[in-house]
Amino acid sequence: MTADLTRRQDDLPSTGDLPKLPHRLAVPVRAIASRYFARKYDLRVHHQELFPRTGPVLMTPNHLSLLDGPLLGAIAPRMLHQLGKIEAFGGLQGWFLRATGQIPIDRTSYDPRAIRQSIKVLRDGRVLSIYPEGTRGTGDFRRIQLGTAYMAMVTGAPILPVALLGTRLPGGDIEGFPPAGSRVDVVYGEPFTVDRVSFPRRHSDVRAVADQIGDMLRAHIKAAVAATGHPLPGAPDKKDPDD
Repeated sequence: MTADLTRRQDDLPSTGDLPKLPHRLAVPVRAIASRYFARKYDLRVHHQELFPRTGPVLMTPNHLSLLDGPLLGAIAPRMLHQLGKIEAFGGLQGWFLRATGQIPIDRTSYDPRAIRQSIKVLRDGRVLSIYPEGTRGTGDFRRIQLGTAYMAMVTGAPILPVALLGTRLPGGDIEGFPPAGSRVDVVYGEPFTVDRVSFPRRHSDVRAVADQIGDMLRAHIKAAVAATGHPLPGAPDKKDPDD
C-alpha cells in the first residue's frame, strides 16, 4: 500500500486521461518551412549533434521575436510541441496550431490543463519547447519563470539550452521579422538535468531550481555570443503587453 501511494505521488500531476497531441500534419509543414527559412535567411545552426535524438527533451530557447517559434519548429531535428499564449490560438491560425500539436496556455492565471499536457509530452518521450523568460524581450535569460523548473522536477527530462541570435535586429520590433538575408544563428547547448522531485513540490524548491537553470542558460547565451560573434539585440523597440 505504501509503495503504491508513493508511486501515485511520484506521478502527480496525473496525465493518463489526456490524449496524445497530434503531430502528423507537422511533418510536411516542417519540411516546407525549413527550406523556406534556409532560403530567406543566412541561417547557421551550431552544435546540432547535441540535440538528443530519442527520449524526452525540455528545450529552452531565449525569446526575441515572432520568428522564434516558427523557425525552431521548422529546423529542430525532432518535431516540437511548443507552448504559446492562448490569444494566438483563435480562428484558422488556432486550428493550425492545435493540429500541429502546439499547446495554448492562459498566462493570466494558473492553467492546469496546459501544464498537464506539457508534462504528458515529456512523459511520452517527445520534445517540449518552453520559453523560460515567459515573453519576448532582451533574450539574455535575465529573468526565469518557474515553469521550466517545474517541468524538469516533475519529469526528470533533460534540459536543452538554445540560443537564438539575429531573430530580431537591434532596435527591431518584437512583432516583426528580420529582413530577408539577415544572419540568424541557432546555437544548441549541452543538455543537463536537475533532480526529479516527487509530490509535493514546494514553491521555494521550484524557485531554487529555476535559479539554477537560469545560471546554466545565462552561461550558454554568453558562450554562444562569444563563439559566433553575434550579439543580442538589446531591449526591444516595442513592448507588447500581451506577449
